Amino acid sequence: MFVQRRDGEEGPTVRLRVSHGPALRDVFVPAQATFGELKRILAQTIGLEPERQRLFFRGKEKRDDEFLHASGAKDGAKLLLLEKHVPANVEQKVEPVMMDESMMRACEAVVRVRSEVDKLSAKVCELEKSVLAGKKVEDKEFVVLTELLMVQLLKLDGIEAEGEARAQRKAEVRRVQNLVETLDKLKARNANPFSDSAKSVSVSTEWETFENGVGSLNAPPARFSSTQNDTDWEQFD
Repeated sequence: MFVQRRDGEEGPTVRLRVSHGPALRDVFVPAQATFGELKRILAQTIGLEPERQRLFFRGKEKRDDEFLHASGAKDGAKLLLLEKHVPANVEQKVEPVMMDESMMRACEAVVRVRSEVDKLSAKVCELEKSVLAGKKVEDKEFVVLTELLMVQLLKLDGIEAEGEARAQRKAEVRRVQNLVETLDKLKARNANPFSDSAKSVSVSTEWETFENGVGSLNAPPARFSSTQNDTDWEQFD
């Protein structure tokens, strides 16, 4: 499905592929637009208010004030659109202990995706070992793995789930996002393997924020300089 650009727009435009549920829409927007402006364009077609839209690019949710070009969303880029559910009456809902048939099917669908993600996660770990060992890895390996993970993210988006199945789906979505971010960091490190130690520590600190611990690069413990110790002892002289 194509979403036409608005009249009167000037400057170059880009075609973005936005996945929403089972539908895949081609959206034409100004190259210098923000994700907030993209939401307003989508609202005219899908009827979902911008404040209820969640746009994901490369596994990360984008803020309304972020620019498309600054995030790397160029012509042909793929985005994922999820609906932000209003958390009203959440406390009043009591999930049954026994799963009904629809919930069971949803859980089984999540399990199938999880099995595929397990295989991709193992490949990410192998790439991490190679990069940390200083081995040069071809960029296409990072690209292919990222695309395969995004396919699994789209599968999760298409699973209608409630209760326990929904919680499992949410956890798996977060896991895929973590793996995609891990690949981004490893790709950057692979491109610059001779970066100084300060930059390496900075990357390690960022990885420690991952909930799953996948691809974590723990920074080495701080070591005190022997020079500083000598200076301290000299003060007693």
